[in-house]
Amino acid sequence: MSALVHVRLMPDSGPIRRLLHPPLEPYRSFTMKAGSLHTIYAEEAGSGDGIPVMCLHGGPGGGISPDMRRFFDPRRWRMILFDQRGCGRSTPHAELRENTTWDLVADMEALRVSLGIEKMVLFGGSWGSTLALAYAVTHPERVAGLILRGIFLVTNAEILWFYQSGASQIYPDAYDRYIAPIPEGERGDLLSAFHARLTAADRDTRITAARAWSRWEGDALSIRGPDARPNRFEDDRFVEAFARIECHYFTNGGFLPHDGWLLEQAGEKLKGIPGRIVHGRFDVLTPLASAWALKTAWPDATLEIVPDAGHASLEPGIVDGLVRACEDMAELVGRA
Repeated sequence: MSALVHVRLMPDSGPIRRLLHPPLEPYRSFTMKAGSLHTIYAEEAGSGDGIPVMCLHGGPGGGISPDMRRFFDPRRWRMILFDQRGCGRSTPHAELRENTTWDLVADMEALRVSLGIEKMVLFGGSWGSTLALAYAVTHPERVAGLILRGIFLVTNAEILWFYQSGASQIYPDAYDRYIAPIPEGERGDLLSAFHARLTAADRDTRITAARAWSRWEGDALSIRGPDARPNRFEDDRFVEAFARIECHYFTNGGFLPHDGWLLEQAGEKLKGIPGRIVHGRFDVLTPLASAWALKTAWPDATLEIVPDAGHASLEPGIVDGLVRACEDMAELVGRA
């Protein structure tokens, strides 16, 4: 563990954990045209002359949430958040055309240029970690550092583990609800079966599949299990974009050149870029092995394994680790 990661101990009570900063409203919101189809919603919060950090939500298709702003000290950071193509307040809703990893990387670069930012820190969890890494290996000269959670490298093994067989052995009750809309004869390839339904012309078919797909992910987010599923996983508008866009990306291998490409690139392109990785020991969605492999390939990163956490960003140990990582990165980048 890096010496820069500190935990203050209290007698007989364990470590004092950092909490989220108070709720914060953006000081600016705007839209940006992206390609021929999409319009991106974006916002800025914190200090206009603070350290620029681009915050990347999960999914893909998850959209930003107000809590994403609360990991940062608003006096030190200039936060840039945006809803990726097809989700949140970006339009058109749940659109799959012109929606690939490289379209999103281009959107990030266009935002950076439009905001007059020379270099920025990237902050993202789950799919947000994927997108941060994809941008960083493409534009390393524009990245001052990375703060990542729940590492997801979009490998075949990771996708099969969660969406076909693996996590099913830990949450068999939730898994049975997940596969319920799929006939037994199609369950040998659940990704394809869901893709066919999530792209169907009939909206009822799409929504039924989207509810099952999204609930499966929501049920496994936290070590507390289905009882901790976020409320937005009950919202049909949210789940349609979330499930359709996720399945679209995963069916296409994240639009990466080949399996394992992102890890290969990280080992070469991230040299000299500081990274802070926080990962739950009991993360079922994105198992710890991916974070371990990334840290092994990227010596400039530190990895903090949270012993009592799963995947969710708001679990107490994950919050603590990310808030400290942001404090650490502010000190590191502020001295550069």
